[in-house]
Amino acid sequence: MPSTPIPTTTDAASIRYGQCWEDADVLLRGLDVQPGDDCLVIASAGDNALALLTRDPRRVVAIDHNPAQLECLALRVAAYRTLQHPELLELMGSRPSTRRRDLYARCRTALAPQSQRFWDARLRQLDGGLGQVGRFEQYFRLFRRYVLPLVHPQHRVRRLLRGGGSTGSRAHFYDLEWCSWRWRSLSRLFFSRSTMAHFGRDPGHFTHVEGPVASRVLARARHAAVALDPAENPYLAWILTGQHGEALTLALRPEHFDTIRDGLDRLSWRCATLGDVLRDQPSNSFDRFGLSDVFEYVSEPKAHALMADLVRVGRTGGRVAYWNLLVPRRRPDHLAPWLRPCDSLATALHAEDKAFFYSRFVVEDITEPQPRAQQPRTLRSRDASRPLPHPTH
Repeated sequence: MPSTPIPTTTDAASIRYGQCWEDADVLLRGLDVQPGDDCLVIASAGDNALALLTRDPRRVVAIDHNPAQLECLALRVAAYRTLQHPELLELMGSRPSTRRRDLYARCRTALAPQSQRFWDARLRQLDGGLGQVGRFEQYFRLFRRYVLPLVHPQHRVRRLLRGGGSTGSRAHFYDLEWCSWRWRSLSRLFFSRSTMAHFGRDPGHFTHVEGPVASRVLARARHAAVALDPAENPYLAWILTGQHGEALTLALRPEHFDTIRDGLDRLSWRCATLGDVLRDQPSNSFDRFGLSDVFEYVSEPKAHALMADLVRVGRTGGRVAYWNLLVPRRRPDHLAPWLRPCDSLATALHAEDKAFFYSRFVVEDITEPQPRAQQPRTLRSRDASRPLPHPTH
């Protein structure tokens, strides 16, 4: 159960994401979670917090400042507890279903009363699947309904998602048949800053964004269709069809279902900002931090101050992973003794990132100023003697 109650002053519009739009395969390989680790992760809709349970951590603490996002996580936890794997896929929207209200009714018994009230008021939203309830997913629904049919017939969409073949053959198809002038023109309009802010994301998310937006999205879309195999990409499948198809995100794959279900008692969640949580935690509390793209929604000085707090709360030998979408963020030079970029690993993982629209994946190790003899993990995790950087705020 959650470690703190979820506030009840939420409404339907406050569900920003019905599913996580960061590739859990990339996140888990970047974090390299070890058995017994303590993990802190941005909740979003909860998929990646659940995915972390497949690595046998001691605990996973999921945080989000938006209480509606934690309700998405709470319903997922109830679904893992009460449904079988094929039923979970139906409830999520990964597979077609005409019985989602019945599946929800079964999950409802495992929800806290406040979560029951939250979802009882949103049954019509659940008819399309839990993965479809967010503002961001509704943005893609508008794309599928009004933009995509003007550019590509369904048989061409199916051909793209069928994937396979060589990189050269996919490039030939994309450049000659998919990337028409109409695709480029309408995509630049639909994925522009103004359209995205109005329909898809909070306008405040663009406060620190500079330069064009749509051209970056288009470049990464080609990467997803050519360098990666579209047949293996659940994020691309959802954008173009509203379902995952045969490709599933990590937490939804059948081989992980029982492991996640068995590990649910290690998961807790809290409604708070990252800054609030870091200020509350004692030094050396966590080994792994999965932070979504949280830093680009604050000013650069604030981002650097949060990174300094991460060093204090993190354990030596720990690791931080996060994405840049439209705003470049990484540790400042003055934190170099404590945060060491793993650029080769991060670059390789970014090239494989199926959630293709991010501009950079960042992985940084929590180190100490002077090397010292290797110590057992249990001793290192309790050590509070290393010098700590001073926050810049």
